[in-house]
Amino acid sequence: MGKQWYQRRVHGEYNSVSCKMQWWWLAAGLGPLLVFAQEPVQTALDYNSVEYKAKKFVDDAEETLRIQAISSTFASWGYESNITDATQKVSEASQTQFELLNKKLGKEAQMFDITQIKDRETIRKLKLMKNIGTAALPENKLKNFISLTANMGKKYSTAKVLDFETKKKRFSLEPELTEILAKSRNAEELKYYWEQWRESSGKQIKSMYHEYVDVYNEAAKLNGFKDASIMKVDPYESDTFQEEMEETWLGLKPLYEQLHAYVRSKLHGFYGEGIVKNSGPLPAHLLGNMWAQSWSNIADILKPYPNKPSINVTGEMIKQGWTPTKMFQKADDFFQSMGLDKMPDKFWSGSILEKPADGRELTCHASAWDFYNGEDFRIKQCTRVNQEDFVTVNHEMGHVQYFLQYKNQSYFYRNGANPGFHEGVADILSLAVGTAAYFQRLGLLSTDVDISDEQTNINILFDMALQRIAFLPFGYLVDKFRWDVFSGKTSLENMNCHWWKLRNEIQGMMPPARRSHEQFDAGAKYHVAGDVGYVRYFTAFIYEFQFYRALCLESGKYVPGDPKKPTS
Repeated sequence: MGKQWYQRRVHGEYNSVSCKMQWWWLAAGLGPLLVFAQEPVQTALDYNSVEYKAKKFVDDAEETLRIQAISSTFASWGYESNITDATQKVSEASQTQFELLNKKLGKEAQMFDITQIKDRETIRKLKLMKNIGTAALPENKLKNFISLTANMGKKYSTAKVLDFETKKKRFSLEPELTEILAKSRNAEELKYYWEQWRESSGKQIKSMYHEYVDVYNEAAKLNGFKDASIMKVDPYESDTFQEEMEETWLGLKPLYEQLHAYVRSKLHGFYGEGIVKNSGPLPAHLLGNMWAQSWSNIADILKPYPNKPSINVTGEMIKQGWTPTKMFQKADDFFQSMGLDKMPDKFWSGSILEKPADGRELTCHASAWDFYNGEDFRIKQCTRVNQEDFVTVNHEMGHVQYFLQYKNQSYFYRNGANPGFHEGVADILSLAVGTAAYFQRLGLLSTDVDISDEQTNINILFDMALQRIAFLPFGYLVDKFRWDVFSGKTSLENMNCHWWKLRNEIQGMMPPARRSHEQFDAGAKYHVAGDVGYVRYFTAFIYEFQFYRALCLESGKYVPGDPKKPTS
Protein backbone atom coordinates (compact mmCIF):
# COMPACT_ATOMS: atom_id res chain seq x y z
CA MET A 1 0.00 0.00 0.00
CA GLY A 2 3.00 2.29 0.48
CA LYS A 3 3.50 2.52 -3.25
CA GLN A 4 -0.16 3.26 -3.83
CA TRP A 5 0.00 6.11 -1.31
CA TYR A 6 3.08 7.48 -3.04
CA GLN A 7 1.37 7.45 -6.44
CA ARG A 8 -1.60 9.33 -5.08
CA ARG A 9 0.71 11.94 -3.70
CA VAL A 10 2.59 12.34 -6.96
CA HIS A 11 -0.50 12.52 -9.13
CA GLY A 12 -2.45 14.68 -6.69
CA GLU A 13 0.05 17.48 -6.24
CA TYR A 14 -2.45 20.38 -6.43
CA ASN A 15 0.37 22.87 -7.10
CA SER A 16 3.78 23.29 -5.55
CA VAL A 17 3.06 26.71 -4.02
CA SER A 18 0.02 25.56 -2.03
CA CYS A 19 1.91 22.51 -0.75
CA LYS A 20 4.81 24.62 0.47
CA MET A 21 2.43 27.06 2.14
CA GLN A 22 0.67 24.22 3.94
CA TRP A 23 3.92 22.86 5.33
CA TRP A 24 5.15 26.36 6.32
CA TRP A 25 1.91 26.99 8.17
CA LEU A 26 2.15 23.67 10.00
CA ALA A 27 5.74 24.31 11.02
CA ALA A 28 5.17 27.90 12.18
CA GLY A 29 1.75 27.65 13.75
CA LEU A 30 1.81 24.15 15.22
CA GLY A 31 5.47 23.84 16.09
CA PRO A 32 4.91 23.31 19.83
CA LEU A 33 2.54 20.42 19.10
CA LEU A 34 4.99 18.52 16.90
CA VAL A 35 6.87 17.31 20.00
CA PHE A 36 3.76 15.58 21.31
CA ALA A 37 2.94 14.17 17.89
CA GLN A 38 5.98 11.92 18.12
CA GLU A 39 4.53 9.79 20.92
CA PRO A 40 1.89 7.92 18.84
CA VAL A 41 4.63 6.92 16.38
CA GLN A 42 6.21 4.71 19.05
CA THR A 43 2.82 3.06 19.65
CA ALA A 44 2.34 2.47 15.90
CA LEU A 45 5.66 0.63 15.77
CA ASP A 46 4.86 -1.61 18.73
CA TYR A 47 5.77 -5.04 17.41
CA ASN A 48 3.53 -6.67 20.00
CA SER A 49 0.40 -4.73 19.03
CA VAL A 50 -2.50 -6.47 17.28
CA GLU A 51 -2.32 -3.82 14.56
CA TYR A 52 1.29 -4.59 13.69
CA LYS A 53 0.89 -8.37 13.92
CA ALA A 54 -2.21 -8.30 11.70
CA LYS A 55 -0.53 -6.18 9.03
CA LYS A 56 2.62 -8.31 9.02
CA PHE A 57 0.52 -11.47 8.83
CA VAL A 58 -1.47 -10.13 5.86
CA ASP A 59 1.66 -8.96 4.02
CA ASP A 60 3.39 -12.31 4.49
CA ALA A 61 0.25 -14.27 3.62
CA GLU A 62 -0.30 -12.35 0.40
CA GLU A 63 3.21 -13.03 -0.86
CA THR A 64 3.02 -16.70 0.13
CA LEU A 65 -0.29 -17.11 -1.69
CA ARG A 66 0.98 -15.25 -4.75
CA ILE A 67 4.00 -17.54 -5.08
CA GLN A 68 1.82 -20.63 -4.69
CA ALA A 69 -0.66 -19.20 -7.22
CA ILE A 70 2.08 -19.05 -9.84
CA SER A 71 2.75 -22.79 -9.77
CA SER A 72 -0.95 -23.60 -9.39
CA THR A 73 -1.90 -21.50 -12.42
CA PHE A 74 0.83 -23.03 -14.58
CA ALA A 75 -0.42 -26.49 -13.59
CA SER A 76 -4.01 -25.54 -14.46
CA TRP A 77 -2.89 -24.16 -17.80
CA GLY A 78 -0.96 -27.36 -18.51
CA TYR A 79 -4.11 -29.39 -17.91
CA GLU A 80 -6.69 -27.23 -19.65
CA SER A 81 -4.49 -26.79 -22.72
CA ASN A 82 -3.77 -30.53 -22.95
CA ILE A 83 -6.26 -32.75 -21.15
CA THR A 84 -4.65 -36.05 -20.19
CA ASP A 85 -4.65 -38.21 -17.09
CA ALA A 86 -1.07 -37.10 -16.36
CA THR A 87 -1.74 -33.36 -16.63
CA GLN A 88 -4.92 -33.77 -14.60
CA LYS A 89 -2.98 -35.45 -11.81
CA VAL A 90 -0.42 -32.61 -11.71
CA SER A 91 -3.15 -29.96 -11.77
CA GLU A 92 -5.16 -31.58 -8.97
CA ALA A 93 -2.08 -31.96 -6.77
CA SER A 94 -1.13 -28.32 -7.26
CA GLN A 95 -4.67 -27.11 -6.63
CA THR A 96 -4.87 -29.21 -3.47
CA GLN A 97 -1.62 -27.69 -2.23
CA PHE A 98 -2.94 -24.19 -2.90
CA GLU A 99 -6.26 -24.86 -1.15
CA LEU A 100 -4.54 -26.33 1.91
CA LEU A 101 -2.40 -23.21 2.14
CA ASN A 102 -5.52 -21.10 1.70
CA LYS A 103 -7.17 -23.02 4.53
CA LYS A 104 -4.20 -22.65 6.86
CA LEU A 105 -3.90 -18.91 6.32
CA GLY A 106 -7.66 -18.42 6.37
CA LYS A 107 -7.92 -20.10 9.76
CA GLU A 108 -5.15 -17.87 11.07
CA ALA A 109 -6.92 -14.81 9.68
CA GLN A 110 -10.07 -15.80 11.56
CA MET A 111 -8.14 -15.57 14.84
CA PHE A 112 -7.69 -11.79 14.54
CA ASP A 113 -10.25 -9.55 16.23
CA ILE A 114 -10.80 -6.87 13.59
CA THR A 115 -12.46 -4.59 16.14
CA GLN A 116 -8.97 -3.99 17.53
CA ILE A 117 -7.56 -3.01 14.13
CA LYS A 118 -7.82 0.48 12.64
CA ASP A 119 -6.09 0.11 9.27
CA ARG A 120 -8.84 -0.25 6.68
CA GLU A 121 -6.70 -2.21 4.22
CA THR A 122 -5.68 -4.76 6.83
CA ILE A 123 -9.32 -5.18 7.87
CA ARG A 124 -10.45 -5.65 4.26
CA LYS A 125 -7.78 -8.20 3.46
CA LEU A 126 -8.51 -10.18 6.63
CA LYS A 127 -12.19 -10.30 5.63
CA LEU A 128 -11.24 -11.52 2.16
CA MET A 129 -9.16 -14.30 3.72
CA LYS A 130 -11.81 -15.50 6.16
CA ASN A 131 -14.12 -17.06 3.55
CA ILE A 132 -11.96 -19.99 2.44
CA GLY A 133 -14.62 -21.66 0.31
CA THR A 134 -14.25 -25.38 -0.29
CA ALA A 135 -10.79 -25.30 1.34
CA ALA A 136 -12.71 -25.57 4.62
CA LEU A 137 -13.40 -29.24 3.87
CA PRO A 138 -11.38 -32.01 5.55
CA GLU A 139 -8.29 -32.78 3.47
CA ASN A 140 -9.47 -36.11 2.02
CA LYS A 141 -12.86 -34.67 1.12
CA LEU A 142 -11.16 -31.61 -0.40
CA LYS A 143 -9.00 -33.82 -2.63
CA ASN A 144 -12.05 -35.78 -3.74
CA PHE A 145 -13.93 -32.56 -4.47
CA ILE A 146 -11.09 -31.22 -6.61
CA SER A 147 -11.08 -34.49 -8.58
CA LEU A 148 -14.86 -34.32 -8.88
CA THR A 149 -14.89 -30.83 -10.39
CA ALA A 150 -11.99 -31.72 -12.69
CA ASN A 151 -13.87 -34.77 -13.95
CA MET A 152 -17.05 -32.78 -14.57
CA GLY A 153 -15.09 -30.27 -16.62
CA LYS A 154 -13.28 -33.07 -18.43
CA LYS A 155 -16.55 -34.74 -19.45
CA TYR A 156 -17.76 -31.45 -20.88
CA SER A 157 -14.54 -30.52 -22.70
CA THR A 158 -14.07 -33.95 -24.30
CA ALA A 159 -17.72 -34.64 -25.24
CA LYS A 160 -18.35 -35.72 -28.84
CA VAL A 161 -21.46 -36.12 -30.99
CA LEU A 162 -21.96 -38.33 -34.06
CA ASP A 163 -22.78 -36.37 -37.20
CA PHE A 164 -26.41 -36.01 -38.36
CA GLU A 165 -26.11 -37.56 -41.81
CA THR A 166 -23.75 -40.56 -41.62
CA LYS A 167 -23.50 -41.13 -37.84
CA LYS A 168 -19.82 -41.91 -38.42
CA LYS A 169 -18.00 -38.61 -37.82
CA ARG A 170 -17.44 -37.38 -34.26
CA PHE A 171 -18.00 -33.67 -33.74
CA SER A 172 -16.78 -31.49 -30.87
CA LEU A 173 -18.58 -28.42 -29.58
CA GLU A 174 -15.76 -26.30 -31.04
CA PRO A 175 -15.78 -25.76 -33.90
CA GLU A 176 -18.22 -28.18 -35.53
CA LEU A 177 -21.37 -28.00 -33.38
CA THR A 178 -21.04 -24.27 -32.79
CA GLU A 179 -20.80 -23.63 -36.53
CA ILE A 180 -23.71 -25.93 -37.36
CA LEU A 181 -25.98 -24.27 -34.79
CA ALA A 182 -25.03 -20.90 -36.26
CA LYS A 183 -25.43 -21.71 -39.94
CA SER A 184 -27.97 -24.50 -40.38
CA ARG A 185 -31.62 -23.65 -41.02
CA ASN A 186 -32.70 -27.31 -41.03
CA ALA A 187 -34.92 -27.67 -37.96
CA GLU A 188 -34.48 -31.45 -37.73
CA GLU A 189 -30.70 -31.22 -37.96
CA LEU A 190 -30.64 -28.51 -35.30
CA LYS A 191 -32.89 -30.58 -33.02
CA TYR A 192 -30.61 -33.59 -33.41
CA TYR A 193 -27.42 -31.73 -32.45
CA TRP A 194 -29.19 -29.88 -29.63
CA GLU A 195 -30.34 -33.16 -28.07
CA GLN A 196 -27.16 -35.13 -28.70
CA TRP A 197 -24.93 -32.47 -27.14
CA ARG A 198 -26.95 -32.68 -23.95
CA GLU A 199 -26.80 -36.46 -23.99
CA SER A 200 -23.00 -36.36 -24.36
CA SER A 201 -22.28 -33.61 -21.86
CA GLY A 202 -24.85 -32.66 -19.20
CA LYS A 203 -26.41 -36.08 -18.75
CA GLN A 204 -22.98 -37.62 -18.18
CA ILE A 205 -22.27 -35.46 -15.12
CA LYS A 206 -25.69 -35.62 -13.48
CA SER A 207 -24.72 -37.99 -10.65
CA MET A 208 -21.45 -36.10 -10.13
CA TYR A 209 -23.37 -32.86 -9.82
CA HIS A 210 -25.53 -34.33 -7.05
CA GLU A 211 -22.37 -35.02 -5.05
CA TYR A 212 -20.99 -31.60 -5.97
CA VAL A 213 -24.05 -29.85 -4.48
CA ASP A 214 -23.90 -31.81 -1.24
CA VAL A 215 -20.19 -31.15 -0.72
CA TYR A 216 -20.50 -27.47 -1.61
CA ASN A 217 -23.26 -27.03 0.96
CA GLU A 218 -21.08 -28.76 3.56
CA ALA A 219 -18.23 -26.34 2.79
CA ALA A 220 -20.62 -23.39 3.04
CA LYS A 221 -21.73 -24.41 6.53
CA LEU A 222 -18.08 -24.79 7.60
CA ASN A 223 -17.60 -21.17 6.51
CA GLY A 224 -20.60 -20.01 8.52
CA PHE A 225 -23.10 -19.72 5.65
CA LYS A 226 -26.58 -21.21 5.59
CA ASP A 227 -25.85 -22.92 2.26
CA ALA A 228 -23.71 -22.56 -0.86
CA SER A 229 -26.17 -20.18 -2.55
CA ILE A 230 -25.16 -17.55 0.03
CA MET A 231 -21.45 -18.38 -0.05
CA LYS A 232 -21.36 -18.17 -3.85
CA VAL A 233 -22.50 -14.53 -3.89
CA ASP A 234 -20.39 -13.42 -0.92
CA PRO A 235 -17.80 -11.71 -3.22
CA TYR A 236 -20.50 -9.22 -4.28
CA GLU A 237 -20.58 -7.92 -0.69
CA SER A 238 -24.35 -7.44 -0.44
CA ASP A 239 -26.71 -9.26 1.92
CA THR A 240 -29.56 -8.76 -0.57
CA PHE A 241 -27.64 -9.54 -3.77
CA GLN A 242 -30.02 -12.24 -5.04
CA GLU A 243 -33.03 -10.00 -4.49
CA GLU A 244 -31.24 -7.13 -6.25
CA MET A 245 -30.57 -9.34 -9.27
CA GLU A 246 -34.23 -10.34 -9.49
CA GLU A 247 -35.30 -6.70 -9.24
CA THR A 248 -32.81 -5.70 -11.94
CA TRP A 249 -34.04 -8.44 -14.25
CA LEU A 250 -37.69 -7.49 -13.74
CA GLY A 251 -36.82 -3.92 -14.71
CA LEU A 252 -35.28 -5.15 -17.97
CA LYS A 253 -37.89 -7.80 -18.75
CA PRO A 254 -40.35 -5.57 -20.70
CA LEU A 255 -37.64 -4.66 -23.24
CA TYR A 256 -36.67 -8.33 -23.61
CA GLU A 257 -40.31 -9.36 -24.09
CA GLN A 258 -40.66 -6.96 -27.02
CA LEU A 259 -37.57 -8.40 -28.68
CA HIS A 260 -38.79 -11.95 -27.93
CA ALA A 261 -42.17 -11.30 -29.56
CA TYR A 262 -40.59 -9.78 -32.66
CA VAL A 263 -38.16 -12.69 -33.07
CA ARG A 264 -40.94 -15.22 -32.55
CA SER A 265 -42.97 -13.57 -35.32
CA LYS A 266 -40.03 -13.69 -37.74
CA LEU A 267 -39.24 -17.35 -36.94
CA HIS A 268 -42.92 -18.23 -37.31
CA GLY A 269 -42.84 -16.72 -40.79
CA PHE A 270 -39.62 -18.54 -41.69
CA TYR A 271 -40.29 -22.04 -40.27
CA GLY A 272 -44.08 -22.13 -40.26
CA GLU A 273 -46.74 -22.86 -37.65
CA GLY A 274 -45.75 -26.52 -37.35
CA ILE A 275 -42.33 -25.63 -35.90
CA VAL A 276 -42.74 -22.15 -34.37
CA LYS A 277 -46.06 -21.06 -32.88
CA ASN A 278 -46.96 -17.38 -33.09
CA SER A 279 -47.45 -17.24 -29.34
CA GLY A 280 -45.74 -18.68 -26.27
CA PRO A 281 -42.11 -19.72 -25.85
CA LEU A 282 -39.45 -19.99 -28.55
CA PRO A 283 -37.97 -23.36 -29.55
CA ALA A 284 -34.49 -23.24 -27.97
CA HIS A 285 -32.72 -24.99 -30.86
CA LEU A 286 -33.53 -22.40 -33.54
CA LEU A 287 -31.75 -19.30 -32.18
CA GLY A 288 -28.31 -19.89 -33.71
CA ASN A 289 -26.59 -20.80 -30.44
CA MET A 290 -26.39 -24.04 -28.43
CA TRP A 291 -27.93 -22.34 -25.37
CA ALA A 292 -30.02 -19.64 -27.13
CA GLN A 293 -28.04 -17.04 -25.18
CA SER A 294 -27.22 -14.93 -28.25
CA TRP A 295 -29.34 -14.65 -31.38
CA SER A 296 -27.00 -12.74 -33.69
CA ASN A 297 -26.28 -15.81 -35.82
CA ILE A 298 -29.83 -15.79 -37.19
CA ALA A 299 -29.78 -12.07 -38.00
CA ASP A 300 -30.35 -12.95 -41.67
CA ILE A 301 -33.87 -14.12 -40.73
CA LEU A 302 -34.61 -11.30 -38.31
CA LYS A 303 -33.22 -8.13 -39.93
CA PRO A 304 -35.80 -5.30 -39.61
CA TYR A 305 -34.90 -3.63 -42.91
CA PRO A 306 -33.57 -6.35 -45.25
CA ASN A 307 -32.78 -3.89 -48.03
CA LYS A 308 -30.60 -1.74 -45.82
CA PRO A 309 -27.10 -2.61 -44.50
CA SER A 310 -26.32 -4.00 -41.07
CA ILE A 311 -23.06 -5.08 -39.50
CA ASN A 312 -21.85 -8.51 -40.51
CA VAL A 313 -18.22 -8.47 -41.54
CA THR A 314 -17.52 -12.21 -41.33
CA GLY A 315 -17.56 -12.63 -45.10
CA GLU A 316 -15.17 -9.72 -45.58
CA MET A 317 -12.79 -11.06 -42.91
CA ILE A 318 -12.60 -14.39 -44.75
CA LYS A 319 -12.31 -12.69 -48.14
CA GLN A 320 -9.36 -10.59 -46.93
CA GLY A 321 -7.59 -13.64 -45.50
CA TRP A 322 -7.87 -12.78 -41.83
CA THR A 323 -6.45 -15.37 -39.41
CA PRO A 324 -6.93 -15.83 -35.65
CA THR A 325 -3.51 -14.24 -35.09
CA LYS A 326 -4.47 -11.20 -37.15
CA MET A 327 -7.65 -10.84 -35.09
CA PHE A 328 -5.57 -10.63 -31.91
CA GLN A 329 -3.07 -8.27 -33.53
CA LYS A 330 -5.85 -5.89 -34.55
CA ALA A 331 -7.25 -6.01 -31.02
CA ASP A 332 -3.80 -5.21 -29.64
CA ASP A 333 -3.49 -2.29 -32.08
CA PHE A 334 -6.82 -0.92 -30.88
CA PHE A 335 -5.81 -1.01 -27.22
CA GLN A 336 -2.48 0.63 -27.99
CA SER A 337 -4.24 3.39 -29.97
CA MET A 338 -5.84 4.45 -26.68
CA GLY A 339 -2.49 4.66 -24.92
CA LEU A 340 -2.74 1.28 -23.20
CA ASP A 341 0.06 -1.27 -22.98
CA LYS A 342 0.90 -3.53 -25.88
CA MET A 343 0.70 -7.25 -25.31
CA PRO A 344 4.01 -8.55 -23.87
CA ASP A 345 6.17 -10.85 -25.99
CA LYS A 346 5.35 -13.76 -23.67
CA PHE A 347 1.67 -13.29 -24.47
CA TRP A 348 2.28 -14.14 -28.11
CA SER A 349 4.61 -17.07 -27.41
CA GLY A 350 2.54 -18.59 -24.60
CA SER A 351 -1.09 -18.11 -25.68
CA ILE A 352 -3.23 -20.58 -27.63
CA LEU A 353 -5.09 -18.48 -30.21
CA GLU A 354 -6.66 -21.25 -32.28
CA LYS A 355 -7.49 -24.90 -31.82
CA PRO A 356 -4.26 -26.95 -32.09
CA ALA A 357 -4.08 -29.22 -35.12
CA ASP A 358 -2.35 -32.02 -33.21
CA GLY A 359 -5.62 -33.63 -32.09
CA ARG A 360 -5.15 -32.99 -28.36
CA GLU A 361 -8.14 -32.51 -26.08
CA LEU A 362 -8.37 -29.12 -24.42
CA THR A 363 -10.86 -26.73 -22.86
CA CYS A 364 -11.83 -24.59 -25.84
CA HIS A 365 -13.95 -22.13 -23.88
CA ALA A 366 -12.25 -18.73 -24.29
CA SER A 367 -10.38 -17.55 -21.19
CA ALA A 368 -7.75 -15.00 -20.11
CA TRP A 369 -5.01 -15.98 -17.65
CA ASP A 370 -2.91 -14.04 -15.13
CA PHE A 371 0.00 -16.15 -13.85
CA TYR A 372 0.74 -13.77 -10.96
CA ASN A 373 4.44 -13.39 -11.78
CA GLY A 374 4.03 -9.97 -13.40
CA GLU A 375 5.18 -11.15 -16.83
CA ASP A 376 3.02 -14.07 -18.00
CA PHE A 377 -0.44 -13.19 -19.33
CA ARG A 378 -2.18 -15.45 -21.83
CA ILE A 379 -5.41 -16.19 -23.68
CA LYS A 380 -6.65 -19.64 -24.58
CA GLN A 381 -9.28 -19.55 -27.33
CA CYS A 382 -10.20 -21.86 -30.20
CA THR A 383 -10.76 -18.83 -32.39
CA ARG A 384 -12.74 -19.00 -35.61
CA VAL A 385 -12.49 -16.26 -38.22
CA ASN A 386 -15.82 -14.49 -37.83
CA GLN A 387 -17.25 -11.30 -36.35
CA GLU A 388 -18.59 -12.99 -33.21
CA ASP A 389 -15.19 -14.40 -32.28
CA PHE A 390 -13.50 -11.08 -33.09
CA VAL A 391 -15.67 -9.44 -30.43
CA THR A 392 -14.71 -12.25 -28.02
CA VAL A 393 -11.02 -11.69 -28.84
CA ASN A 394 -11.35 -8.06 -27.76
CA HIS A 395 -13.22 -9.10 -24.63
CA GLU A 396 -10.52 -11.53 -23.54
CA MET A 397 -7.79 -9.03 -24.34
CA GLY A 398 -9.73 -6.55 -22.22
CA HIS A 399 -9.22 -8.91 -19.28
CA VAL A 400 -5.48 -9.03 -20.01
CA GLN A 401 -5.33 -5.24 -20.17
CA TYR A 402 -6.91 -5.15 -16.72
CA PHE A 403 -4.29 -7.68 -15.53
CA LEU A 404 -1.53 -5.44 -16.87
CA GLN A 405 -2.92 -2.38 -15.11
CA TYR A 406 -3.00 -3.98 -11.67
CA LYS A 407 0.00 -6.30 -11.96
CA ASN A 408 1.95 -4.29 -9.36
CA GLN A 409 -0.79 -4.43 -6.77
CA SER A 410 -0.61 -6.82 -3.84
CA TYR A 411 -2.09 -10.29 -4.37
CA PHE A 412 -5.57 -9.61 -2.93
CA TYR A 413 -5.97 -6.52 -5.10
CA ARG A 414 -5.03 -8.27 -8.33
CA ASN A 415 -8.67 -8.84 -9.20
CA GLY A 416 -11.82 -6.94 -10.05
CA ALA A 417 -13.92 -5.14 -7.42
CA ASN A 418 -16.25 -8.13 -7.85
CA PRO A 419 -16.51 -10.89 -10.49
CA GLY A 420 -18.97 -8.88 -12.61
CA PHE A 421 -16.79 -5.78 -12.51
CA HIS A 422 -13.89 -7.61 -14.18
CA GLU A 423 -16.20 -8.84 -16.94
CA GLY A 424 -17.64 -5.34 -17.37
CA VAL A 425 -14.21 -3.78 -17.77
CA ALA A 426 -13.28 -6.46 -20.32
CA ASP A 427 -16.47 -5.82 -22.27
CA ILE A 428 -16.08 -2.04 -22.64
CA LEU A 429 -13.87 -2.44 -25.68
CA SER A 430 -15.89 -5.28 -27.17
CA LEU A 431 -18.72 -2.73 -27.35
CA ALA A 432 -16.48 -0.27 -29.16
CA VAL A 433 -15.24 -2.81 -31.71
CA GLY A 434 -18.81 -3.83 -32.54
CA THR A 435 -19.56 -0.46 -34.13
CA ALA A 436 -19.84 0.32 -37.83
CA ALA A 437 -17.31 3.15 -37.55
CA TYR A 438 -14.63 0.80 -36.22
CA PHE A 439 -15.23 -1.83 -38.91
CA GLN A 440 -14.99 0.92 -41.52
CA ARG A 441 -11.60 1.97 -40.13
CA LEU A 442 -10.45 -1.65 -40.42
CA GLY A 443 -11.56 -1.76 -44.04
CA LEU A 444 -14.10 -4.49 -43.30
CA LEU A 445 -17.19 -2.36 -43.94
CA SER A 446 -17.68 -0.10 -46.93
CA THR A 447 -17.47 3.63 -46.29
CA ASP A 448 -20.59 3.87 -48.46
CA VAL A 449 -22.62 2.56 -45.53
CA ASP A 450 -24.41 5.60 -44.10
CA ILE A 451 -24.72 4.90 -40.38
CA SER A 452 -26.71 8.10 -39.91
CA ASP A 453 -29.53 6.68 -42.05
CA GLU A 454 -32.38 5.84 -39.68
CA GLN A 455 -33.20 2.40 -41.07
CA THR A 456 -29.52 1.41 -41.28
CA ASN A 457 -29.01 2.60 -37.71
CA ILE A 458 -31.99 0.55 -36.55
CA ASN A 459 -30.47 -2.53 -38.21
CA ILE A 460 -27.17 -1.86 -36.41
CA LEU A 461 -28.84 -1.31 -33.03
CA PHE A 462 -30.94 -4.42 -33.60
CA ASP A 463 -27.76 -6.46 -34.12
CA MET A 464 -26.57 -5.19 -30.74
CA ALA A 465 -29.89 -6.19 -29.17
CA LEU A 466 -29.53 -9.75 -30.51
CA GLN A 467 -26.26 -10.02 -28.58
CA ARG A 468 -26.89 -7.97 -25.45
CA ILE A 469 -30.63 -7.85 -24.73
CA ALA A 470 -31.17 -11.46 -25.79
CA PHE A 471 -28.50 -12.59 -23.33
CA LEU A 472 -29.87 -10.93 -20.18
CA PRO A 473 -32.40 -13.55 -18.99
CA PHE A 474 -29.96 -16.41 -19.57
CA GLY A 475 -27.22 -14.46 -17.78
CA TYR A 476 -29.50 -14.25 -14.75
CA LEU A 477 -31.16 -17.66 -14.74
CA VAL A 478 -28.06 -19.90 -14.82
CA ASP A 479 -27.06 -18.84 -11.32
CA LYS A 480 -30.68 -18.42 -10.23
CA PHE A 481 -30.99 -22.14 -11.00
CA ARG A 482 -27.89 -22.97 -8.97
CA TRP A 483 -29.02 -20.84 -6.04
CA ASP A 484 -32.31 -22.73 -6.02
CA VAL A 485 -30.53 -26.11 -6.10
CA PHE A 486 -28.10 -25.20 -3.31
CA SER A 487 -30.82 -23.72 -1.10
CA GLY A 488 -33.15 -26.69 -1.54
CA LYS A 489 -35.85 -24.69 -3.33
CA THR A 490 -35.78 -27.56 -5.80
CA SER A 491 -34.69 -31.12 -5.12
CA LEU A 492 -31.73 -32.78 -6.81
CA GLU A 493 -34.08 -35.31 -8.38
CA ASN A 494 -36.23 -32.56 -9.86
CA MET A 495 -33.50 -30.13 -10.88
CA ASN A 496 -33.80 -30.64 -14.65
CA CYS A 497 -37.51 -29.91 -14.51
CA HIS A 498 -36.74 -26.81 -12.46
CA TRP A 499 -34.16 -25.78 -15.05
CA TRP A 500 -36.81 -25.80 -17.73
CA LYS A 501 -39.29 -24.06 -15.48
CA LEU A 502 -36.85 -21.17 -15.17
CA ARG A 503 -35.95 -21.18 -18.85
CA ASN A 504 -39.64 -21.00 -19.70
CA GLU A 505 -40.62 -18.37 -17.13
CA ILE A 506 -37.56 -16.13 -17.39
CA GLN A 507 -36.20 -16.66 -20.91
CA GLY A 508 -39.38 -17.74 -22.71
CA MET A 509 -37.78 -20.90 -24.14
CA MET A 510 -39.00 -24.44 -24.69
CA PRO A 511 -36.98 -27.56 -25.58
CA PRO A 512 -37.44 -29.10 -29.04
CA ALA A 513 -38.50 -32.39 -27.41
CA ARG A 514 -39.81 -33.53 -24.05
CA ARG A 515 -37.25 -33.45 -21.23
CA SER A 516 -37.34 -35.37 -17.97
CA HIS A 517 -35.69 -35.70 -14.56
CA GLU A 518 -33.27 -38.23 -16.09
CA GLN A 519 -31.43 -35.51 -18.02
CA PHE A 520 -29.31 -32.64 -16.74
CA ASP A 521 -29.46 -29.93 -19.39
CA ALA A 522 -27.90 -27.20 -17.23
CA GLY A 523 -24.72 -29.30 -17.23
CA ALA A 524 -24.49 -28.86 -21.01
CA LYS A 525 -23.23 -25.32 -20.28
CA TYR A 526 -19.49 -24.90 -19.59
CA HIS A 527 -19.88 -22.73 -16.51
CA VAL A 528 -22.08 -25.29 -14.74
CA ALA A 529 -19.84 -28.23 -15.57
CA GLY A 530 -16.71 -26.18 -14.84
CA ASP A 531 -17.85 -24.63 -11.53
CA VAL A 532 -17.66 -21.04 -12.82
CA GLY A 533 -20.06 -18.30 -11.70
CA TYR A 534 -22.41 -16.88 -14.33
CA VAL A 535 -24.35 -13.98 -12.83
CA ARG A 536 -21.12 -12.00 -13.30
CA TYR A 537 -22.02 -11.69 -16.98
CA PHE A 538 -25.50 -10.42 -16.17
CA THR A 539 -24.07 -7.69 -13.94
CA ALA A 540 -21.33 -6.96 -16.48
CA PHE A 541 -23.88 -6.32 -19.21
CA ILE A 542 -25.26 -3.55 -16.98
CA TYR A 543 -21.90 -2.11 -15.92
CA GLU A 544 -20.38 -2.03 -19.39
CA PHE A 545 -22.97 0.33 -20.84
CA GLN A 546 -22.50 2.67 -17.88
CA PHE A 547 -18.72 2.52 -18.33
CA TYR A 548 -19.00 3.00 -22.09
CA ARG A 549 -21.34 5.98 -21.82
CA ALA A 550 -19.01 7.67 -19.31
CA LEU A 551 -16.01 7.17 -21.62
CA CYS A 552 -17.91 8.51 -24.63
CA LEU A 553 -19.01 11.59 -22.67
CA GLU A 554 -15.48 12.21 -21.40
CA SER A 555 -13.97 11.91 -24.88
CA GLY A 556 -16.62 14.13 -26.46
CA LYS A 557 -17.58 11.39 -28.91
CA TYR A 558 -21.09 11.30 -27.45
CA VAL A 559 -23.10 14.47 -26.97
CA PRO A 560 -26.65 13.95 -25.67
CA GLY A 561 -29.18 15.38 -28.10
CA ASP A 562 -26.68 15.69 -30.97
CA PRO A 563 -27.65 13.21 -33.75
CA LYS A 564 -24.16 13.59 -35.25
CA LYS A 565 -22.54 12.27 -32.07
CA PRO A 566 -24.48 9.18 -30.91
CA THR A 567 -23.09 6.40 -28.72
CA SER A 568 -23.37 3.79 -31.48
